[in-house]
Amino acid sequence: MELSIEFFPPKTPEGAVRLAQTCERFSTTLKPAFYSVTFGAGGSTQAGTLQTVRTIHEMGEVVAPHLSCVGSSKALIADLLKQYQALGIKRIVALRGDLPSGMGQYGELQHANQLVEFIREQTGDWFHIEVAAYPETHPQAESPSKDIQFFAEKIKAGANSAITQYFFNSDAYFRFVDDAYQLGVDVPVVAGIMPITSSSQLLRFSDACGAEIPRWIRLRLQSYGDDLESIKAFGEEVVTTLCEQLIVTGVPGLHFYSLNQADPVLRITQNLQLHQPSTQ
Repeated sequence: MELSIEFFPPKTPEGAVRLAQTCERFSTTLKPAFYSVTFGAGGSTQAGTLQTVRTIHEMGEVVAPHLSCVGSSKALIADLLKQYQALGIKRIVALRGDLPSGMGQYGELQHANQLVEFIREQTGDWFHIEVAAYPETHPQAESPSKDIQFFAEKIKAGANSAITQYFFNSDAYFRFVDDAYQLGVDVPVVAGIMPITSSSQLLRFSDACGAEIPRWIRLRLQSYGDDLESIKAFGEEVVTTLCEQLIVTGVPGLHFYSLNQADPVLRITQNLQLHQPSTQ
């Protein structure tokens, strides 16, 4: 089973230093298969992604930049692909993405399957391509069946594997994987895992991305009020149990949405006995 970690590009030099330290902690403790770097939540530009990718790559780690097609041109995407190839980057997370604020055009490539096809046209088999999967259905999808059909199209376009949006209901993940298999999808579908460290933050993220927070979890979080330590302890227990359910059933990988923090992820992985012995 592979472990991987998601980062977002830091906005300050101090944040960049902290991110490098966080990456080092993960690398010595978990030895992730790769790190992914977002293009910024909510549709911000790709500006900081390249520098963060370069930093992690220079640390000797495998890194997969997120690449979105919305609001971009084929020429700009092709140029980015060339830059990543020149760096020696071998993985890409291909996404439709969110339209940047103030930009009214979706661009030449409007869907993630078109982006996957374009990457293959431009670079052949150079990149291992990851795409997104939504066990609880993409918030903009017409229906669950249409959503999973579109997911299958992304795989048929040439994607090697998928990473899910985070979820707290393992049944949703198992059903999604089964339904995708029925459509001929035979690539690994890695489970996206979000540590719970803040009630308000989790509610905000989940409302934006369509991830369901089960009622019993919402009520427990509300009952803790501003007691952050209780929220963190409860969140750690919930997410550890979720991961245990996934591991027992043979999930191909866990992808942690770290929010650039090591401690919440490492507490969960320590509970799961996933830490690697130091080679130093």
